[in-house]
Amino acid sequence: MRYLKLFIITSLIGLSLSLSAKDYSASVFGILSNGTTLNTRSIQRAIDKISEEGGGTLIFSVGRYLTGSVHLKSGVTVELREGAILVGSTNPHDYDSYDGNMALVMAKGAENIAIVGRGVIEGQGRELADNFLAQVANGTIENRLDGGRVSNRPHLIYFRECSNVRIMGITLKDPASWTQNYDRCRNLLVERITVNSRAYWNNDGLNIVDCDGVVLRGNYINASDDGIVLKSHTSEAMVKSVLIRDNVITSSASAIKFGTAGRGGFRDIKVLNNRVYDTFRSAIAIESVDGGWTGNIEVDSLYATNVGNAIFLRVGERVEGKRSHMENVSIRNVTCEVAAGKADLGVEFEGPTNEDYPRNVSPCAIVGLPDSRIVNVTLENVEVRHPGGGDPAFAKVGTDELDKVPELPRGYPEFSKFKELPAWGLYVRHAEGVVLKNVSLSADRPDYRVPVVTDDVTGFKVEGLDCRVEGRPVRRPVFSRNTTK
Repeated sequence: MRYLKLFIITSLIGLSLSLSAKDYSASVFGILSNGTTLNTRSIQRAIDKISEEGGGTLIFSVGRYLTGSVHLKSGVTVELREGAILVGSTNPHDYDSYDGNMALVMAKGAENIAIVGRGVIEGQGRELADNFLAQVANGTIENRLDGGRVSNRPHLIYFRECSNVRIMGITLKDPASWTQNYDRCRNLLVERITVNSRAYWNNDGLNIVDCDGVVLRGNYINASDDGIVLKSHTSEAMVKSVLIRDNVITSSASAIKFGTAGRGGFRDIKVLNNRVYDTFRSAIAIESVDGGWTGNIEVDSLYATNVGNAIFLRVGERVEGKRSHMENVSIRNVTCEVAAGKADLGVEFEGPTNEDYPRNVSPCAIVGLPDSRIVNVTLENVEVRHPGGGDPAFAKVGTDELDKVPELPRGYPEFSKFKELPAWGLYVRHAEGVVLKNVSLSADRPDYRVPVVTDDVTGFKVEGLDCRVEGRPVRRPVFSRNTTK
């Protein structure tokens, strides 16, 4: 019922934006499409006037429209028709900021806004980031350098505290940082867009921060960092009522990720019928590590090929004294092929080649803490193919030495941080109510590790588990310590 309501809401967004709306050509406002004239002031004047007159659509036809930051206002739709390209300036001084977040298209507290069409928003991200670096280095701009790279750079889209938002059909290309960031928005629809975000490092594809009522549907995302990311930046809010459906993702980090920031948490999330390929880290990562509550999560029909890890669930305690929680997670109908090598090898800004290496390929993992257990997880109709071939020379952790696996409560939550784990297929620690139904794990080559290891788990149930190495069934696929049914 909640997601039917969400569908009705997003349909009404489109209806409310179209009623009594007027169309305005960008050329009427003297906005030039030659690709060299800076149109920031004229575009902003057009947006302001349309909003003042009760709302409407600002239409960009074929051409390149150079601009710095523009601020979308209530009732305004920007339509980029096929062949229209909104081009971001490469001058850092042409960008504005809300609460430390710079972007090309911005909005704060606006209602009934949209960016639609078959056109493009292009960030010229590499040139812009390089110019930022030069300005920071000479002291013209105050900013933080991270490993010699600019830490704070403009997004393509940043909307904060907006309601009834549509982003449909467009292409977002070459930002200098995160592609799009929606912060504390309500009733957001992102549908059938294309994201090509490999111009620089830390280029997430789509970020949802503390939003309520979100539909992400039918999008293609190619990102040099996480693909679709849910974050919670404050304990006073959380991400809730989200539908992530029918998307295709390739990433040099994780494809779909809850975290890393999770102060408030994540509730009532559906992840349905998504496809992932050539992804460096996890196909799906669900993390609660900053004191928030994460629960009522449903993942169904996830198809992943050539990824570094299939499934990673993690509770941590990065904020001292703040216990994190995770419960009621259902993961069904998953087919995943884990890569033997680096899954994103050769792409622009690929994942870090020195990250937690050397190590063996990591298993699926459900890892809580002794005083913050992960509760009620079901894996059903899950098939994961692993390369196998684990090398015991890589700091072997055997089933007789499970205490060697570190807890890392304050560590950055990536599956690879544990380095060597004693299972090649599935590792479960500090959890209760974990159910395996029709789970199939296979290894292409022999591995010194056992397929499944459980440690400090209560209510562990197996209702169908098939583990094979080189096509042959494993006689004793599960090793358990301190585990009860």
